[in-house]
Amino acid sequence: MDLSKIKMVVSDMDGTLLNSNHQVSDQFFDIFKDLKSQGITFVAASGRQYNSIIDKLDAIKDDIIVIAENGGFAMKQQTEILATPLEKQHVQDILKTLDDIPNIHPVLCTKHKAYLTDKSNAFVTKLAEYYTEYEILESLSKFNSEVIKIAIYHFESSEAHIYPFVKHFEAHLKVKVSGENWLDISNMNANKGYALDKLMKTYNLKSDEVMVFGDFNNDLEMLALSDFGFAMENAHPNVKRVAKYSTLSNDENGVEHILKMLIT
Repeated sequence: MDLSKIKMVVSDMDGTLLNSNHQVSDQFFDIFKDLKSQGITFVAASGRQYNSIIDKLDAIKDDIIVIAENGGFAMKQQTEILATPLEKQHVQDILKTLDDIPNIHPVLCTKHKAYLTDKSNAFVTKLAEYYTEYEILESLSKFNSEVIKIAIYHFESSEAHIYPFVKHFEAHLKVKVSGENWLDISNMNANKGYALDKLMKTYNLKSDEVMVFGDFNNDLEMLALSDFGFAMENAHPNVKRVAKYSTLSNDENGVEHILKMLIT
């Protein structure tokens, strides 16, 4: 495996760079210094809110690129790279469908804030891990500002209890089971692969110059763009089929395990 051409490293957050306690290891921050000194750009690509990603990577926030909301929004420092919102009619159509699904918790995601009506302490506690900036509204259907993504949470399984009810939206929208409990609906072009493709064109990078790490279905498009796509040991079977390589689990510092090979 010849990693000598790598100029960009792209990593998912939850289940990948973050351990099961949602923490970034000190080892990663040490390795990042070497990546930076070698001129390798680091990109954090997550379904999380932009502010939540920055919160996890605050120490290096001025030196990285952030792809947030599963590719619907991307920033480098204070410069917006892309924003791919949902059409307002699509937002209303989705919300009408969600009204009929039991035991779910929908969230409207904008560039820098999340909106919900749910006042359940259990769900708000879960939400706060992924969305550090949020507001509770009386009604989501009356929200009239730009929406990047609608995220839906189910305490048992998003794949079993949400996806069957919303899969018909796949004809014209991106529907992604983005985690064990989360499902995201967004613009067809709002995915991590679309955002990474734009970055690769901007930086004039080829597939053998980009390394990608992921663990769930929302990582599939970006993994397919790289000759060095790594599935975590804890990855969804779909990810293991698409990724060309594999590494240790997120609790075994699987990302760092490969990056150490890159900087030596």
